[in-house]
Amino acid sequence: MKILHTVEFYHPSVGGMQEVVKQLSERLVAFGHNVTVATTRIPTRTEILVNGVRIEEFDISGKLALGMTGEVDRYQRFLLESDFDVITNFAALQWTTDAMITILDRIKAKKVFVPTGFSELNHPRFKQYFASMPKWMMQYDMNVFLSNNYRDINFARKNGVKKVVVIPNGASEDEFLPISVIDIRARLGIPEDHFLVLHVGSHTGLKGHAEAISIFAKARISNATLLIAANDFGEGCGTSCKIRKIFFNVWPLRHKEGKRVVITTLSRQDTVAAYQASDLFLFPSNVECSPLVLFECMASHTPFMTTDVGNAAEIVDWSGGGILLPTRRDRNGRSLAQVSESAALLAEIYQNRPWRERMVKSGFSAWRERFTWGTIARDYETLYQNFKQDDSK
Repeated sequence: MKILHTVEFYHPSVGGMQEVVKQLSERLVAFGHNVTVATTRIPTRTEILVNGVRIEEFDISGKLALGMTGEVDRYQRFLLESDFDVITNFAALQWTTDAMITILDRIKAKKVFVPTGFSELNHPRFKQYFASMPKWMMQYDMNVFLSNNYRDINFARKNGVKKVVVIPNGASEDEFLPISVIDIRARLGIPEDHFLVLHVGSHTGLKGHAEAISIFAKARISNATLLIAANDFGEGCGTSCKIRKIFFNVWPLRHKEGKRVVITTLSRQDTVAAYQASDLFLFPSNVECSPLVLFECMASHTPFMTTDVGNAAEIVDWSGGGILLPTRRDRNGRSLAQVSESAALLAEIYQNRPWRERMVKSGFSAWRERFTWGTIARDYETLYQNFKQDDSK
């Protein structure tokens, strides 16, 4: 089959959506399909054929509700004149989807939409955009959701969208099954006997870095390191996190407790090594759809603690691989960990090794059975192939 995936950013750009589309695209190529990714042109990209996936670059930015600039006409001609069997749009409110939804009825290929959460669903400036969304969703041949109970799929059901399927996120067996040869503790100067608490998430200001540091500070634990692995794009919370780390590490009480904070940028290989070396994953994020990091915890034998964010509660139910932090919602719907209660829970898990081991066993078993990218890519392949079978009837 000839497949087009569209996503705002793609390799070598890093991030959750980039990883999802990369995993799916490369595995579908390995299954024998021809896969192209349409995405934003970025200066750091030096190849347009990566692991068998062809990349079509467009110099476009923006979103339909606020205005798009650049090669919008060229992108739309590309869509209309192509001979793909299937075109899949990943995520709303970004140009690769928004420049297509206005011409859906003119595109010959089968069309799939993966909304990934509708994070701005209740924002006043996107009211008209989401008022039109049911009409657009009904023009897709299928709408794929990451959760069976989240704002995007509930919106679809409320508005009578019938073509709905749930395919979750996952983690890569190629990355996580091999034992890493990288001694990440030695590389970062983390003592072997320290209880290692990991957080993975970029400095967006919404991943809960400040809350993680506060929870770690208040928790009655000792001889422990909090490692925050975060890409810094020059905005968000990068500077404030560095300041918090400095104050934490020079505070005399922290030395007495044997606690320290390490904040650094890691390569993907080092990040996998950090997962495998950690005793616990702490994720007090404010905004998510279906957090990839929780599936990566399962794959790496790492128990997790997470805010009730996105479909984290569903992932806990699916896997048994972690627990929810005490969470409240602010007026914008963002998830905020209740710090004192979360610190007490962290201390309880720290003291209870059998509890952690049960979560590790349950989470890893669930991941192997349901949440590897190999399994999920086959689900997408089946979806795509069913279109051809329906056409032949």
